[in-house]
Amino acid sequence: MAYYYLVSQLPNISSAESKSNLPLTSEEFREVACRFISEDEKVNVNALSLVPPKELNSTGSAFLDTWYEKERNLRFALAQIRAQKMKKESIQLPAGMTADIISAARTAVGMDSPLSAEQFLYEYRLHLLDDLRPMDNFSIDAVYAYGLKLLLVERMRKFEVENGKTSYHKIYDNILENNGDNK
Repeated sequence: MAYYYLVSQLPNISSAESKSNLPLTSEEFREVACRFISEDEKVNVNALSLVPPKELNSTGSAFLDTWYEKERNLRFALAQIRAQKMKKESIQLPAGMTADIISAARTAVGMDSPLSAEQFLYEYRLHLLDDLRPMDNFSIDAVYAYGLKLLLVERMRKFEVENGKTSYHKIYDNILENNGDNK
């Protein structure tokens, strides 16, 4: 209950809002949250990211540590599966890898459309975030979960089909050209 006043001020966001205007931005969220939290918690709020740290260092929050570990493992699984698909060497998967993460990565990599893969991973991450979210809706971990969800929704709003296709084809053509030089 320590964060009741903060959490009660945060507007509801849903994954369906990825197509409409969000009630607040991640920057506005940070500004509001930092009015109510300790200095150590401000460090975590200001450091919230969809890109996990390369090294697993404790944030002081079991929720954040678990989120970052799972996101990091997902990224490793995606990298390994993509490398195997291209018949390239890949790194060893971390010890904390679970079957659901590997399955999600395989599903995403197997999709024909990069946008479909991103949408699938978006839904997977939202589901994971809901599974990890603390039972106490008025805890600092609930605040962190809100911030991560907001970052996920903001990220998905940036995808545009036509720009994505153009960019994808440029990158793909560039990869093909570079692989041809290595033969």
